[in-house]
Amino acid sequence: MRGQRYIDAIRRRLPGGAPAPAAESAPAPTTWVDTAPSPWDAATGAEVRAAAWCNICRWTGAGFDGPQHCEFATCPRCGSIARDRFLFWCFVERTPPSLRTRLLETSPRMGADYRQAMARWFTYTCSDFDERAHAGTVRIDLQAIDLPDASLDVLLTPHVLEHVPETDTALGEIARVLAPGGRMYLQVPVLQGATAPPTEPEFHGDDTPVFWRFGPDLTARLRDHGFTTTLLCTEDWKRRVDAGDQEWGAGTSKEFDVTSLLGGSIADDLLSVADAPTASRIGFVPSYMFLTFEAIKAQ
Repeated sequence: MRGQRYIDAIRRRLPGGAPAPAAESAPAPTTWVDTAPSPWDAATGAEVRAAAWCNICRWTGAGFDGPQHCEFATCPRCGSIARDRFLFWCFVERTPPSLRTRLLETSPRMGADYRQAMARWFTYTCSDFDERAHAGTVRIDLQAIDLPDASLDVLLTPHVLEHVPETDTALGEIARVLAPGGRMYLQVPVLQGATAPPTEPEFHGDDTPVFWRFGPDLTARLRDHGFTTTLLCTEDWKRRVDAGDQEWGAGTSKEFDVTSLLGGSIADDLLSVADAPTASRIGFVPSYMFLTFEAIKAQ
């Protein structure tokens, strides 16, 4: 009988050449979730020196994808945009470290890897009211939250409250489900100096109607519901408000009434959570786009 080497030699002379070697089993692919440290682990020296750094997945590089804008400056690894990173930064900077935190996030914009990481770090639930747009694990209406009293330690709610018709009803429900000392990190588009409904019908990208265009005065509404409230910002915004600036200069985005915002911001309500180098590195520029309300329930 002919040996296998002879048969292989014949095959090499035929169209198609030699048979492909047996494929070795490839190692299972890894994602950033597999290597990401605790959110409270300090930035490494390389991360501090990087021109661009994602505080969620710990990517570093020369720059984020897209323009400097809260809805862009996209991380090429995890897909976070600038406002995602600012919300996460505010939460981690201001919340006592605990990996047992009972955390609910409404309408997380990021996908499966982010949600997997959050579930690894925390007792995490993500929710959404309109499941056509997002795939939350539960469905929650902020005006009637189907959770027990004092069942959450942290609520992250990015760009949801503007879509809720009854703001005070929602804030009352949030106060009910947060445990004593629990906290909410709330982002809404802060586009003007005072809260008002849109002057004409407005919808966001997933056809969700906008009921309110909020201003910095939302801090007072939160305090009315018993929250200790601080408006978190970057060093640049705090400096401008402290100085009494009424103008920003050229180059502001048309959707932001920056002069009205400066006039409506109360210096004593503001707390800087990111100095200029940090804001530049993580993409929190221009500073008028980055405001997060911290609301802490009494003990």
